[in-house]
Amino acid sequence: MPGVDQEALRATLAAAVEALGGTEREGQVVMAEAVAEAMHEHQHLLVQAGTGTGKSLGYLVPALRHDKRVVIATATLALQHQLVERDLPRLMKAVKGRSGAGTTYAVLKGRSNYACLHRIREGVPDEQGELIQAEAALGALGKKVLELREWAEGEVKAGGTGEKDAAPRHTDREWRQVSVTARECLSAAKCPFGEECFAERAREKAQNSHLVVTNHSVLAIDAIEGVPLIPDYDVVVIDEAHELTARVTQAATDELWASEVERAARRAARHVRSDTGDVAGDLGDASDALRAAIGEARPGRFDLVPDDLSDALILVRDAARALVSAFPKAEASDEPDAGLTQAKGNVQELFATADRMAANLDTDVMWLTEGTDRLPPRLCVAPLQVWGPLRDKLLAEKTVVMTSATLMLGGDFNSVATSVGLKPTERRTSTLRSPNPQGSVDESADFADDAEPWVGLDVGSPFDYGKQAILYVARHLPQPGRDGLGQAQLDEITELVDAADGRTLGLFSSRRAAEAAAEHVREKLPHLTTLAQGDAQLPELARQFVEDPHTNLFGTLGLWQGLDVPGDTCQLVIIDRIPFPRPDDPLMSARQRAADQSGGNGFMQVAATHAALLLAQGAGRLIRTHADKGVVAVLDPRLVTARYGSFLKASLPPMWTTTDPAVVRKALTRLSGSA
Repeated sequence: MPGVDQEALRATLAAAVEALGGTEREGQVVMAEAVAEAMHEHQHLLVQAGTGTGKSLGYLVPALRHDKRVVIATATLALQHQLVERDLPRLMKAVKGRSGAGTTYAVLKGRSNYACLHRIREGVPDEQGELIQAEAALGALGKKVLELREWAEGEVKAGGTGEKDAAPRHTDREWRQVSVTARECLSAAKCPFGEECFAERAREKAQNSHLVVTNHSVLAIDAIEGVPLIPDYDVVVIDEAHELTARVTQAATDELWASEVERAARRAARHVRSDTGDVAGDLGDASDALRAAIGEARPGRFDLVPDDLSDALILVRDAARALVSAFPKAEASDEPDAGLTQAKGNVQELFATADRMAANLDTDVMWLTEGTDRLPPRLCVAPLQVWGPLRDKLLAEKTVVMTSATLMLGGDFNSVATSVGLKPTERRTSTLRSPNPQGSVDESADFADDAEPWVGLDVGSPFDYGKQAILYVARHLPQPGRDGLGQAQLDEITELVDAADGRTLGLFSSRRAAEAAAEHVREKLPHLTTLAQGDAQLPELARQFVEDPHTNLFGTLGLWQGLDVPGDTCQLVIIDRIPFPRPDDPLMSARQRAADQSGGNGFMQVAATHAALLLAQGAGRLIRTHADKGVVAVLDPRLVTARYGSFLKASLPPMWTTTDPAVVRKALTRLSGSA
């Protein structure tokens, strides 16, 4: 079998870079060669590509030159939009006519992400839908639903995609009135609008495309749960791979609450056969038992499920099973009944969730959330780990390329590799040149038949972090306490922001800490604009932050990842504390305990790895271009005093480091003066 034509690959990459108005970067070329080799040799690849490398082209070009279909899976909508709206259209023009390059691509999402024409034209077959359609009840919800229906009909005429993300602004509740889940769908064969269906058109386009762009959740459902959503493919490239385990966990998490069970019973009552007794009423009774048991239970993780809650789950499971059997069986000649399909789908989902929870498996973690004004208490169940399913059902079946700016935690790939199902002992040596070579297992190592050999490659970053960035650790501050920010931290934040004259992105461990810091800075530095997450929608806050350099933006997790503000807008990133998971986080605490019980170090494997990933992502907000300069200020002295500090620091870009506050304030003052 012929090898990779590296000369043709480099020529295609050069044409693509020129088409997108970029410049050639060594790391990007090395990455493209490594991705092409991994695809050709059917060998898994983990490639860390720092900010500014241009990693999208580093995998898109070899993917287009691969001889079989390639799936691209992203974690965030922002990256998916970048690929589909900017990178791929230009790339297709650049490679058109080049030998060996495919030029077709499609976007594929879960069915509920597309407007459903049957629901739009025939109405929502439940009591809420009837209210919406009643003129007397045409309030804000009804008006928005009518707007979404009109938009969807316009999409049909214009040949649009009907995707949720392209629709007028709406809430999830409003979108549910114009969409269906996979279980609620009548199927294209039975639906009178099947030929126009947005979801079916997306699947058909994907079936005829060389590249399919999707998200981590759809990938997980297709590969791990065995629900066929993606056409047959040979290779998957997972971008933003540092988020893969979290997204797979999210896709495999189920929830259950009493009012949901009650509503499913009420909807089913009008569709069940008359000769089956009051099976819908039995499910309604089970919802009462579940509500009572939840009311008696304490929020948090269950090491042992209380007896009354276990009994209630069994009642729900058994009643749902009986109810599924009581629905009339559809005949081929029957007219499609959306109400019946939806009611049956709801009960089937209830049964699957209650059955999983009642089983109380060692492989799952179950907990009860605290209720809020808007949401009732909910039972949740999630997998204790996902590396096993990822290894058995994805890595064993496909060639997988994973990439991100943050895959090396603690200085190597082992933490991330282990979390996705790759063993450090299965690592091979890359035969390609690398700007940052890493030690690894020799190519001649004797692997078992069930091994999943992989290569880890760090192609570096085009940025000179040692000259562009300072890492300041406030060693003189007291260790953070559980009560939020103390006066010493608030004063430190104010002094740093004052020296930077604004231009500050504050990343905080809690909403309360972000708001306290914002309030303190507003009081002490009223000449600056200080915004806090929650003051407006995130896009609006980001716009204000960019437009006025004398602005500070303080927030929580939504700002740690994905916010891209190059230039003088952001010259100071403040991190209030090492972002360890909360001790009462049910899933993280369960995973940490399981690691301890298996003889590992749960704190390092779970808590420290989680913190290292977030720290790296947060610090990555600072340097976005060759011209950017600034300071990452960590107000948690444990980064330099604790034993695990070296692991965390090794996960960060190689910035010049100091613990001297006077040095940092002078540097920030110089930067703000030259901005």
